[in-house]
Amino acid sequence: MKFLERIRLCGGREIYYYDARKEREIENFALQLYNMVGGEMESGKWKGVLFLCIGTDRSTGDSLGPLIGYKLKERRMRNAKVVGTLEKPVHAMNLEEYLKVVKSRYPGYLTVAVDASVGNAEHVGYITLGKGPLKPGLGVSKELREVGDLFITGIVGSCGSHDPLMLQSIRLSVVMRLADCISESIYFVEKLWDRAASV
Repeated sequence: MKFLERIRLCGGREIYYYDARKEREIENFALQLYNMVGGEMESGKWKGVLFLCIGTDRSTGDSLGPLIGYKLKERRMRNAKVVGTLEKPVHAMNLEEYLKVVKSRYPGYLTVAVDASVGNAEHVGYITLGKGPLKPGLGVSKELREVGDLFITGIVGSCGSHDPLMLQSIRLSVVMRLADCISESIYFVEKLWDRAASV
């Protein structure tokens, strides 16, 4: 996919698309995320960066967020906080509670919301990155509050069906490939932060 084809205007905002099956996409995605976070941090209004990984370990298709949170916690990231893991998932039933925890523990943090999503059939296996909040649960007709200042989603299925059971039939290989690509990209961003701090 050419670079210009990666950017789509959706509701007046730019959304970047990355194919998790391509080797170079980890670097491309990481560099764009690094630039977006850096641009936000330069404003001086943020105290730090928080990755809020949303989803549940009880559904294959919706386990992307907790898997990424688990992988990031395993890496022991120094330059960002992580909320939402396999052990302590952030999902529809406890989202409001966790948003209160985030607000009290990490006030003034730039929040990057990470979640699974559905999209066009040809975009299954793609990652999206954009500025602004995301609305969890939209793909399965759940009304939840918008969260995040930036967002990352992994497209795990097509939006032809709004049936929540559809997420149960998503192949684990698709979710794992997306989780690996997104977590590796975020870890790559941390290395770039370390390099920038040592200059």
